[in-house]
Amino acid sequence: MRLVWTVMFALASSVAFAASPEDDYIAARDKAIADIAAMESTNAPVETLDAANEKARADLEKRLSALLGPFTVKDFPAAGKINIESLSSSDVGFGMLDGLRHGTEDGPSIVASTRGLVERWLRSRAAETDADLKLPTNFDAALKLDAFYTQAIGSDAAFTGTLDFALKKPDGADMAIARLGGWAQDIGPNSDQEVVVTVVKGSSVLIAEAPATPPVPKIAACDAAWTAADAAAQKLAKQATDDSDENTSDAANAAWTKGDNDFRACMGKSLPDTPAYPALLAQAQALADHMAAN
Repeated sequence: MRLVWTVMFALASSVAFAASPEDDYIAARDKAIADIAAMESTNAPVETLDAANEKARADLEKRLSALLGPFTVKDFPAAGKINIESLSSSDVGFGMLDGLRHGTEDGPSIVASTRGLVERWLRSRAAETDADLKLPTNFDAALKLDAFYTQAIGSDAAFTGTLDFALKKPDGADMAIARLGGWAQDIGPNSDQEVVVTVVKGSSVLIAEAPATPPVPKIAACDAAWTAADAAAQKLAKQATDDSDENTSDAANAAWTKGDNDFRACMGKSLPDTPAYPALLAQAQALADHMAAN
């Protein structure tokens, strides 16, 4: 009897501690990152590093495809490319969200992941010592932050939100968040606005981005506010250069930042009253409904 219970306990323990597909993927990803870091420490040729990076990304892409299962959102490619652009910490695109991107960076695309992978990724971001990279571990809170989208699905530009859409949660979805905003390397008016929609359904997390249709209109009052702020900041920047005054330089940067914040706040307040807004809201709702239906 003791032998039977010993065998049963051993079997139960092996099941309890068996690595999940997500565990296997994370282990393979971390090993690839460590291997490439070791190669970099020995000054391996760039060509060797690039080859190792692409080989590892291809392996991780296959693992993600098996982990995530079939992608069936209509009008988007069934086959996805790994969202992480590099496994080298010295490259742009390192540390992006684990998932597969279906579509292109210039057109509509959806990054597919799982709640488990997103939560693991958030825990890694919460441990960041750089304040600009730090994110909360709370899943719901993180999805409402510009920094989440900058780090999760962007690479060489920052996402800044213009407004949040009031969506009706699609049937079958646990959560749906839609935002209007854009990616840019500089602050100030950004005409390349996109509709970004996140749908959580069970363990599935889908993050879509698509060019805003129609294009976001210019609003004269908001443009005027930015123009005034920009002029004041430039005057301070010139004075800082002439006087080699670091404090004045900081004041100039603060003026630009405030002007950018004021501009986006103005746009967020004013856009719902424009003729374009109902179409933008409809685009966000249709995208959320479409993602949730698959």
